[in-house]
Amino acid sequence: MRTWLAIIVLWIGVTTSLAASRPDSTATPADTTAVSQPQRKLSLLRRIIRGFDRLDKRYIEPQHYIFTVMLQTTHTYDRYTLSGAGSDAQTMTFAPDMNLRVGPYVGWKWFFAGYTFKLGNINLADVKQEIDLSVYSSQIGVDLFYRRTGNNYKIRNAHLTMRRWDAALDGASFSGLKAGITGLNVYYIFNHGRFSYPAAFAQSTIQKVSCGSPLAGIGYTRQSLSLDHQRLQELIDERMGSHTVALDSGLMFRSVKYDDFSVSGGYAYNWVLHKNWLFAASGQVAVAYKRSVGDVAENPREDFSFNNFNLDMIGRFGLVYNCMRWYAGASVILHSYNYHKPRFSTNNTFGSMNAYIGYNFGLKKKYRKHHETTY
Repeated sequence: MRTWLAIIVLWIGVTTSLAASRPDSTATPADTTAVSQPQRKLSLLRRIIRGFDRLDKRYIEPQHYIFTVMLQTTHTYDRYTLSGAGSDAQTMTFAPDMNLRVGPYVGWKWFFAGYTFKLGNINLADVKQEIDLSVYSSQIGVDLFYRRTGNNYKIRNAHLTMRRWDAALDGASFSGLKAGITGLNVYYIFNHGRFSYPAAFAQSTIQKVSCGSPLAGIGYTRQSLSLDHQRLQELIDERMGSHTVALDSGLMFRSVKYDDFSVSGGYAYNWVLHKNWLFAASGQVAVAYKRSVGDVAENPREDFSFNNFNLDMIGRFGLVYNCMRWYAGASVILHSYNYHKPRFSTNNTFGSMNAYIGYNFGLKKKYRKHHETTY
């Protein structure tokens, strides 16, 4: 799946390059003063494309090299908290064991592609699928994600009776929860000339002076959640024995699906700790409208109204060392989505943690004569 994403990104890059460099076939040597309508449109397109990466070099140093190779390890994180209704509502938190993936990446200019594979024991019954793609330009950022969980969830925390017997469920494996999320976030970086997201998360620039920027964006996600509540009740009975309790009716649902439309705002800051060292942090809060359909176990038509608006959040953190030739660092990207209705609520937090080391080569022509030895 990562392969076709790479092909799409490469196609966009080639199309953009051709649009910026293709001459107007209708022009003639004698026609040097008149500018046709297509030429004016092409000139505007060029300015728009170049504007995406226009930088203030007092604050940001562009990449001097054309190619890069990198080795990256990735930890993925996924956590669901389900709650019933009322002040004494039952709450259960599910999360799989974190998995570690490692793999090589190669890059050419701004095009970057690679593949990671799972380390450790491979469970063929685990059908978890993940695609996380983030594109960072100076002016616009894009997050695309697609996740389908496997069957390897565990109960991480349970509050059913408010007594010590709840602890009997901690760490219990449960394969009756399945979830999926597909989404797209697009955001605009206002101070893009002086603040560089790519410096923190794509290593394609170097932030020389500390600087921040407001952010604004829009997003859409489609989420689905199904719960085998009968299997969950059997697990509770088995683990808690004579102290077992019945599940809250709010947790006895078959499935929930909802669309999430959001408008977000936030702030990002790049802190230059020392020459070539950068710490980055950003946060966005989204006001989200959620439209839902679902089934309650006892009565599919019963009480499925919901609060239309909730708050979602996105956080990004990174620590990078980049001396232009070599770079290394770590980053964390987290998404949090909340859904509430009178009888049921859920919080889904997912993200990835990356650690990497890379090497740039193939010096660009314009830097060959005056390339600084400090790099």
